[in-house]
Amino acid sequence: MQLFNRVKRLFSLEHHRVSTVSLVLGFALSGALANAASVTGNIFDGSAALAYTRKAVAFGERPSGSEAIGKMRGWILSELKPLGGQLSEDHFTGQTPVGPVTMANIILKFPGTSGKALVVSGHYDTKKIPMVKFSGANDAGSSTGFLIEFARVVSKMKHRDDIYVVFFDGEEAVGNWSDTDSRYGSRHLVEKWSADGTLGRIRALINVDMIGDKDLDIIADANSSQWLNQTMWRVADSLGDGKYFLRRGGGIDDDHKPFADAGVNVLDIIDLDYGPNNSYWHTGQDTMDKLSAHSLQVVGDVVLGMLIDLESQA
Repeated sequence: MQLFNRVKRLFSLEHHRVSTVSLVLGFALSGALANAASVTGNIFDGSAALAYTRKAVAFGERPSGSEAIGKMRGWILSELKPLGGQLSEDHFTGQTPVGPVTMANIILKFPGTSGKALVVSGHYDTKKIPMVKFSGANDAGSSTGFLIEFARVVSKMKHRDDIYVVFFDGEEAVGNWSDTDSRYGSRHLVEKWSADGTLGRIRALINVDMIGDKDLDIIADANSSQWLNQTMWRVADSLGDGKYFLRRGGGIDDDHKPFADAGVNVLDIIDLDYGPNNSYWHTGQDTMDKLSAHSLQVVGDVVLGMLIDLESQA
């Protein structure tokens, strides 16, 4: 019943079969997107995202270059292949403090017609923590599960822009976080997309990280584009989810930052208050029992609403 009520809020299916998020959010959205959404009832499912997260966590510790992340990558690809689109693996070598490490981003592109692109991203590697059994349920199980479910939703949407769903490898530092030891996958993709011209076509990149916490509170990232923060808050408020999206925070260094530095409009959706005084982050306490389908649902609804809003803009 709770999920059905959210469907009604997103698409007003009960009384307006061809209505859209615009009836709730007050946006002037694309009619094509409206029809696709209302006819199929295709929405983000937080329970499905949590189930995907659980499967990702079952692979165990998943640092870049490990056997476990290789097996998980194969599973992610198997989930994405049936969705259509253009699926690719972006293999590269990260130059880390412990030597070269093989890594691979996963990129799923749903082509549009406008010549522009929207990107939704997150990372799927976990940090290697000595002497700690780190399952990484929230970091980065939640972003992995989220992106698989989000790709399913996008695969059924009509859209003008190219839509990319990107799973970054190598977000975590091998040693201590620095500009050269962190965000290997996003830094690599900025270089690649800069060279082939994709970077200049990106209208917005929305990155998600640590978004499964039962006690969800998304901070306001100062390194994100202010107009995208404003859009996020507007969508969240209109959905009745504004309380989960704080208007305070600071500058976050995450996979969106290399794109921001390259001049791309970016938004980082992240909850950095994970447990009392952030005590679950990068510890053995980052386990599935700390997560909820509701939190994933909230973020999924807001990101989907933002995507439709951005698609409606000239």
